[in-house]
Amino acid sequence: MAQAENHLIELLPRKDRAHLLAACETVELTLSAILCEPGDSTRHIYFPVDGFISMVTRIDGHPGVEVGMVGREGMLGAQLALGVSEAPLHALVQGPGSALRISSKAFRRELASSRALQLGLHRYIYVLMMQLASSAACLRFHMIGPRLARWLLMSQDRAHTPSFHVTHEFLAYMLGVRRVGITVAAGSLQRSGLIKYQRGQLTVLNRSGLEAAACTCYANDRIAYASQIGGRTSRRPPEGEDIEPTPPTTHT
Repeated sequence: MAQAENHLIELLPRKDRAHLLAACETVELTLSAILCEPGDSTRHIYFPVDGFISMVTRIDGHPGVEVGMVGREGMLGAQLALGVSEAPLHALVQGPGSALRISSKAFRRELASSRALQLGLHRYIYVLMMQLASSAACLRFHMIGPRLARWLLMSQDRAHTPSFHVTHEFLAYMLGVRRVGITVAAGSLQRSGLIKYQRGQLTVLNRSGLEAAACTCYANDRIAYASQIGGRTSRRPPEGEDIEPTPPTTHT
């Protein structure tokens, strides 16, 4: 049986957790691998453990913009909990690493037999809805610099390391802006001593300073997750007990 290192799975009662894990297999997420396209029939559900996934929307032939990110706090394929098999977004691996994978058929069986899993995913879908709305408003109203700081914080949270590889081209793609805008914004963060960027390798030097530079969407997203699901330090409910949210916090 695989070991639970995904937060949504960790919060399940012991019996439900063990049953779900027995149906999962551990797979490696390869950088830039495409896991699904909009309209694809969902074949597998992914619960990231070390890797993380970008969810991208496209319109009118444009390259696209990132509207969400999934790491060990969440899952890819939550729409199955609503009875919808079609994938809503383009999903690609942004950070390589391991994930727990389960077939859609097996996942439906687990969902039908576990009330705790149903409740947890309903709350997670609500959080995703809030985050998608936040991303739309952020894209419209916030400047590139604060949006870049937010994206770097989100990536560091899921990479679990202060250093990770990323190019200006990829950042421009994720944020839906021109590369020159990323160059200017990243240069400003580097001159302020918040990050170090050299030859595609980015290092967060001042986490608290980067949080202060980020737009309010970063803290708001964390509050939404903590209020509905609980932070990474949430206790694990005993067998038979439903998931209870922890008090809202902006940082863990």
